[in-house]
Amino acid sequence: MTLRGKAAIVSYGETPVTRARKDKGEPRLSYWEYFAWATSLALKKAGMTTKDLDGQGLAVMHPEVDHSLFLGVEVAEMLGVTSKWIITPSHGGASGCVGLAQAALAVSSGIVDRVLCVIGDAPMTYGDTMMLTEHRRDFEKPFGVMGPTSLFALVMRRHMEQYGTKVEHTGKIAVTQREHAVLNPDAVFKERFTMEDYLNSRMIAEPIRLLDTVMRVNGGSAFIVTKTEEAKRWTDKPVYLLGYGECNNYHHGSKALSDATLMGIGQASREALSMAGLEPRDMNFFQPYDDFTIAVLMQIEAAGFCEVGKGGKFIEETDLSYRGSIPLNTGGGQISAGQPGLAGGNLNLVEGVRQLRGEGEGRQIQGAKAGMVTGIGAVQYGRNVGYNSVAVLGSEL
Repeated sequence: MTLRGKAAIVSYGETPVTRARKDKGEPRLSYWEYFAWATSLALKKAGMTTKDLDGQGLAVMHPEVDHSLFLGVEVAEMLGVTSKWIITPSHGGASGCVGLAQAALAVSSGIVDRVLCVIGDAPMTYGDTMMLTEHRRDFEKPFGVMGPTSLFALVMRRHMEQYGTKVEHTGKIAVTQREHAVLNPDAVFKERFTMEDYLNSRMIAEPIRLLDTVMRVNGGSAFIVTKTEEAKRWTDKPVYLLGYGECNNYHHGSKALSDATLMGIGQASREALSMAGLEPRDMNFFQPYDDFTIAVLMQIEAAGFCEVGKGGKFIEETDLSYRGSIPLNTGGGQISAGQPGLAGGNLNLVEGVRQLRGEGEGRQIQGAKAGMVTGIGAVQYGRNVGYNSVAVLGSEL
């Protein structure tokens, strides 16, 4: 079944993010409050009320602190609606794109007419809640692997040794995304930095520097998906799902078992582009999930913008700014706009929608008609990321 043109995003809402610092008087809201806040923003933009969600669908993405089986119906209770269909994607950073695809399936099959996709998270309020699975407890932490940063440091070192990737390549990604964050009023970082600043930034897990990684914040976001034929009822700027691909636990062939630089984004992007009937060169922007700069570089390769192993050279030769040939994470991405816990999976998706609606303010891409958004989640033991999802969005069918 193709999802091309079967569903549209008609509205979105994104709360301000905060580090919840008491010394600066910043609020320490709960993730429930971010769920409600993001929903109200999305409803207002579409001219809807909660009555328009009654008898419809909910896609509630899990925050880090709550993996309850009942989260979806608890959100329905909070909103005061009766839901005909609920799904609770728990795919980490891939949840935003997965929620979009599941919502598109629901509206295109006639189960519901519209779906609210929402997430909020508050890691700065609740603290570190990362669960210790058996393999992390037994085979990683005893040897000094302290979470995703340590794991991605191994992946980055492998890529550097195997393909000659340089820190200046990941540095250009970091500098470019910070330039975009400065233009984003909702970003947590407002100060530019240079390549020299990047190279001199503190080492976190060699070769990953401080400016290669995300900054944790609190926040939330939401978007509303409808069947295509009712989209113009709610907005004159619908954004259509043109293509979707997903590839989880990628391990095709013996090479993938021993090469941590291979990721399922390659297969997922090929499927998404094929469904859309487009090529990488047709994309007016690339909004990849960016927990680390090396993850961005590898996704540039996997998504087909260049050959695997040639990402460094591609970055050297390409203007990645919002005025360039392949605008990259035009809102600053999570690295510079902030990572609101697992709500970060919606951040780049919302930015893609914003660009296609022409609402990018001082960072708007001129003539943006199609773009690619990715989501990744779960750094696996012995492989690369576990969840890989790709959505191709367009302002026209």
